[in-house]
Amino acid sequence: MTIRTRFAPSPTGLLHIGNARAALFNFLFARHHGGEFLLRIEDTDRERSTQQAVDVIFDGLAWMGITADETPVFQSTRQPRHTEVALELLEKGLAYKCYCTPEELKQMREDAMANGKPPRYNGMWRDRDPSEAPAGAPYAVRIKAPREGETVIEDLVQGEVRVANAELDDMIILRSDGTPTYQHAVVVDDHDMDITHVIRGDDHLTNTFRQAMIYRAMGWDLPRFAHLPLIHGPDGAKLSKRHGAQSVVEFRDEGYLPEALCNYLLRLGWGHGDAEILSREEQIKLFDLDGVGRSPSRMDYAKLLHINAVWMRQADDERLTNDVMDRLKAVEGVSTDDTVRARVLALMPGLKERARTLVELADSAAFLGRHVPLSFNAKAEKILTSEARTILDGLARELAAVEDFTPENIDAALRRFAEAGEHKLGQVAQPVRAAVTGSNTSPGIDATLAALGKDETLARIGAVLHG
Repeated sequence: MTIRTRFAPSPTGLLHIGNARAALFNFLFARHHGGEFLLRIEDTDRERSTQQAVDVIFDGLAWMGITADETPVFQSTRQPRHTEVALELLEKGLAYKCYCTPEELKQMREDAMANGKPPRYNGMWRDRDPSEAPAGAPYAVRIKAPREGETVIEDLVQGEVRVANAELDDMIILRSDGTPTYQHAVVVDDHDMDITHVIRGDDHLTNTFRQAMIYRAMGWDLPRFAHLPLIHGPDGAKLSKRHGAQSVVEFRDEGYLPEALCNYLLRLGWGHGDAEILSREEQIKLFDLDGVGRSPSRMDYAKLLHINAVWMRQADDERLTNDVMDRLKAVEGVSTDDTVRARVLALMPGLKERARTLVELADSAAFLGRHVPLSFNAKAEKILTSEARTILDGLARELAAVEDFTPENIDAALRRFAEAGEHKLGQVAQPVRAAVTGSNTSPGIDATLAALGKDETLARIGAVLHG
């Protein structure tokens, strides 16, 4: 048997982090077992489904490196097949036509609640003679739920889960307007797509018992189910905007690398010993459902930030430079020409050691594209005393004499100048750092000056001395 999993989001909003984790787990499980991962867009809610939301799903999955093995299926295109199965159940006597009006259904719910019972359909049309049906009246198609015994699901995460069949009502599978319900469509699609494992959030657990009725009525094998605990906020409450980013797009915009987010999501509810930083290859090798816990996971933004910093330090300098340059285009007063790009690339080994996100990285690199005279932060202003300016005046002459402006030669020049003037190295490095960056922090000053180049370095020091 070839294992086949699927990710089946509804295109009605952003790609939530919980859905993204479900997609990742489905993808890794299929890859781990040499199987296939599929994508189905459940767009039957035509009023709320939008092309923009579809694009967000595709873009988010592509950014995360999650690729389907077949062309995505759009559920809305399969309505004739959903109807066909519903009518087959009707023909077999396993479903029936329900002519209840909205008013009758409302009264039914109110009566049940008044008697302390769940607001459930009472089976009014289940065993009535079709001849009693009002002529030409619209009808829904309901499946006949089993009334005796219980339904048992052997869940691969939750373990054995049971529900008494008496708790299940005759749910609608085909509405009176001829459209299939979600519960019905998802079963037909999963069966026709040969899905062997349904891995989804445990908010779908109750749906599973209802969907099992359709599988069994059609004589189809049930897939194996695995219901993942939900992701909560750091305080244990449902994840919401007040906790921070919730969607894949938000994390991308806030400067997280896709491999860092995937790495974090994998470890959010799944574990393998003390393994923390895992490449995609390692994830595929190690991931299986027996490592998924049963308790809800708590989003830990500080942990994610730490993991992102680790991946930033491992990332390719060219790739990071491209991202930084894209972000700097939106920053006023910063050039993004080839000269600036070359400076960013040259200094990237030092810049990425200090940044935790791409946003921080772009912020720390912005000085490389600013024009003289620079603006200075409060700490840089404090460093640039009259004494510091005197040091800068002498240092400028020392640096002008350096022919090959490499970090090594710059470092030697700084040390020569400090020693000759009986200064500590910091007394020389801090003023020049403030002068050329407008800040009190940067990567190593020798690498920083080398990235700027001799002409730009001397121009920036000169602007401080003569501004």
